[in-house]
Amino acid sequence: MIQYLIVCPLVFVAGLVDSIAGGGGLIALPAYLIAGVPAHMALGTNKMSSAMGTVVSTARFARNGYLRGKTLMAACSAAAALIGSALGAHLALMVSEEIIKHMMIVVLPIVAFYVLRNKDMGENEKTGTIPQVKVFAICIAAAFFVGGYDGFYGPGTGTFLILILTGAARLDTRSASAQTKVINLSSNIAALVTFIATGNVFYPLGLTAGVCSIAGHYIGAGMVAHNGKKVVRPVVLLVLAVLFVKIISGK
Repeated sequence: MIQYLIVCPLVFVAGLVDSIAGGGGLIALPAYLIAGVPAHMALGTNKMSSAMGTVVSTARFARNGYLRGKTLMAACSAAAALIGSALGAHLALMVSEEIIKHMMIVVLPIVAFYVLRNKDMGENEKTGTIPQVKVFAICIAAAFFVGGYDGFYGPGTGTFLILILTGAARLDTRSASAQTKVINLSSNIAALVTFIATGNVFYPLGLTAGVCSIAGHYIGAGMVAHNGKKVVRPVVLLVLAVLFVKIISGK
């Protein structure tokens, strides 16, 4: 029961944050680890709850028209993410649990730097000014490589994608968020299948946390239209700081 009390509220917050600005895994994965779930089992169970929530936010973005005119790009990005994530998940199973835990020490400062550096999540007057062919290529490449990272580890995936899609591909924030959700969903599913096949998913906790993730994603996706990222950015930075201190202290 203590595991549920630790994981479920944090997964709800993770879903809320992830649906708006990405980075929900930075909250969710440590929650499983703090609750005493073994590292590989935590990775697989986190993929289950995350995938459940991402389905909801992806559907809500699509219903609001943020994927309109970009369906082919989303489909190709999804395929690239599936391949990259499957490869990443297989690689993760070959790595020791200690390496997975300590990777957070490297990941957290990198994500914090990008969040601090991009106050508007990369969106500026150059948004929408590059050729569609280049946008397409950037989205496919980002989906494959970041999808591979998502399958291998995961935390910060959404933030990385939004920063790449708004910065390099010059998509507006809403379109970038929608594309990110499609890529995230694909990579989550590919990795989840791998972890299920290898017996690394704790179903009771994953399904229960998944309900909380759905609630967080649903609320968060609705906040995007109201500049929700302005609220989420300081929250993400606070979470990064707290988690970094916790991991460094070893408590």
